[in-house]
Amino acid sequence: MIPKGAAIFFIVGLVAAGLLGSYLLQVANQIPTLVYENGPSLTIIPEKINYRPGELIHIRIINSGTVPLTFEDSSYGLKIVQLDGTVIYSPISTHVVSKLDPKEEKNFVWNQIKSDGSKIYQGRYKIISNASLDNGNVLQRSVTINILT
Repeated sequence: MIPKGAAIFFIVGLVAAGLLGSYLLQVANQIPTLVYENGPSLTIIPEKINYRPGELIHIRIINSGTVPLTFEDSSYGLKIVQLDGTVIYSPISTHVVSKLDPKEEKNFVWNQIKSDGSKIYQGRYKIISNASLDNGNVLQRSVTINILT
């Protein structure tokens, strides 16, 4: 026979773990929100966080600051990387300086095909963009997406 106190603690712990897990799952799957800031700011917003294999991924790169942002190429610094940092996709682009004025945005669509033409596997990936600032620093932002079956 299990003591009453142990049974109560077990049930309370089970309920608390379920509630905490549910909360953390909601927090992890939130789409980034667009917040405009003073100074340089960059925001990446995918259409959603969870995708099925082969589904098109719509990506918005937005200058959410008050100063123009400079990018080293026509893809606005966009890269798709694995969580270990390995670049698996980068759009074909020309090496011309591109600018995004405040509140301006560029849209991209990725078909879940790697740069080498192969399909990606299910898992977690980061969408990254880098902008060069006037002082020589680099402003990098990323958002994580999930490819689920």
